[in-house]
Amino acid sequence: MAPLVGAIAVFGLASGLLLIVAGAATAGDVVLAASSAFALLPLTWSVARSLLRGDVGVDGIALVAITGALVLGEYLVAAVIAVMLAGGNALEASADRRARRELTALVQRMPKLARRRVGATIDEIAVETIEVGDVVVIGTGEIVPVDGSVESDQALIDESTLTGEPLPVTCPHGAPVRSGVANAGPVFELRATRPAAASAYAALVRLVEAAGRQKAPFVRVADRYAAIFLPVALGAAGLAWAISGDPVRALAVMVVATPCPLILAAPIALVAGVSRAASLGVIIKGAGVIEQLGDARSVLLDKTGTVTVGTPTVERIETFGATTDDEVLRLAASLDQVSAHTVARALVTEAHRRRLTLQVPDHAAEAPGAGIEGSVDGHRVEAGNSAWLSGRGYQLDAIADGVAVAIDGRLAGVIVVGDPMRPDAAALVPALRRAGIRHIALVSGDHRERAETIGAALGVDCTYAEQSPEDKLALVTALRANEDLRPVIMVGDGINDAPALAMADVGIALAGSGATISSETADAVVVSDRIERIVDAIRIGQRSLHIARQSVIVGIAMSLVAMGAAGLGFLPPVAGAVLQEGIDVAVILNALRARQPAPA
Repeated sequence: MAPLVGAIAVFGLASGLLLIVAGAATAGDVVLAASSAFALLPLTWSVARSLLRGDVGVDGIALVAITGALVLGEYLVAAVIAVMLAGGNALEASADRRARRELTALVQRMPKLARRRVGATIDEIAVETIEVGDVVVIGTGEIVPVDGSVESDQALIDESTLTGEPLPVTCPHGAPVRSGVANAGPVFELRATRPAAASAYAALVRLVEAAGRQKAPFVRVADRYAAIFLPVALGAAGLAWAISGDPVRALAVMVVATPCPLILAAPIALVAGVSRAASLGVIIKGAGVIEQLGDARSVLLDKTGTVTVGTPTVERIETFGATTDDEVLRLAASLDQVSAHTVARALVTEAHRRRLTLQVPDHAAEAPGAGIEGSVDGHRVEAGNSAWLSGRGYQLDAIADGVAVAIDGRLAGVIVVGDPMRPDAAALVPALRRAGIRHIALVSGDHRERAETIGAALGVDCTYAEQSPEDKLALVTALRANEDLRPVIMVGDGINDAPALAMADVGIALAGSGATISSETADAVVVSDRIERIVDAIRIGQRSLHIARQSVIVGIAMSLVAMGAAGLGFLPPVAGAVLQEGIDVAVILNALRARQPAPA
């Protein structure tokens, strides 16, 4: 409807002016009046809905001005105001086309079919028909369709989509497994403990959708100023009419009071900010997001994949005896070349980085998710977690994030594996503080000790560890309830962050290493793998909002001066419309500055 109204308004103004210039003034007035009256239909409906919500927006002033112009026969004035209104709506519609898409990717990720084993027969069935107690076969790389317990001896599970943590987890027989995780090891069987509709992943989908619905509607900056300006303009018009006894003076006041700086300048500045952010690799989904970024006071940072690399990396090697750390790594990495485990790939990557020469192992045998053994250069090598090596007779303390390596029956060392901070993460928190952010927190599903270590290194105000998607959502909700700490920005990169991203005033997703569902639910997406773009987005929002407010205030100030002149009879309606156009040009040129980089 809006594009049609805009097209008719522009066509009506152009056609009416041509007819008047051609000498057909009556026909021109009819065209101008008809196009203006057509614009009143959706405008009246919009104002009525705003009043029902208790809001008074910029449309209210335009409605009064167009209606007054038509009643008093000032059809050209009415048509000009209608075109200006259509232009503002078109700008906002252009920004809104970048609004968040439906959560189709989250829903589509869930498998529609599953393989159920009954005795020796395996049938492919619809996921929704799985019942409690059914045995489901989960192939390598497949998504677990329902909550259940491991029916096989063990399973190697990749929980990164739900917890954000990159290290796979070994689940023994009988261990619970949530739907939505992936099988990172060999085929295993799962006994369903819940139907698909009641599974954890289905609940996560509903959580994201509910969070999007619960987010409070945003009030545009232009509407906030209009709520003050409208009664002032009506009062001035009524006073001019009362003093002069001439209703045309009241119309002249309303014409120059028509808030084109509100209708045009604010959207242009904010849309220019969207364009500026896009040039830096930050896709912002709408002008309203720019406003929220400009006013933001709190930032919540997810840990894994946001401030950390998000993939296992060798941190250090501790050796026992005369074997060097390079030799421990070389032998372990040579053996791990035949493993698909993510930690194994980390060891191989580190060996390549150190330019170590790896050999093809002989007689390699792997216990998926636990350890691997074989022969390398004539040495018997065993590499795995502490429980696996302890079970093979080695005496060693438990290691949470590491690979113990035994060579020829002797414990040779431990390769500590972790998820290190991104190289550019250290500068993030100081930059956020310089940008005026009051509260900065780290949010992680990781163990408390690990999360607090990263939080201390970053210098955040507080660290929230062992957070589930529900916990993150509750945290965002609590912060948004504190007027001193909102608007709240949530930064994340995984499906486990999706509910919090949807609920936050601004959700920012990092998608440099590959888009995830977080990109679907976020309000802004950083498509380059540079965390400092978060600060850039905030600064762009602040500058765009400052320029928008500046344009509005200056435009309103000029309109107030013009209203005084019109009230005193120095500006007839048509002259007021021309003057208003001059004010529009001035504020629009100022608003376009938001597209340019900030001065050094």
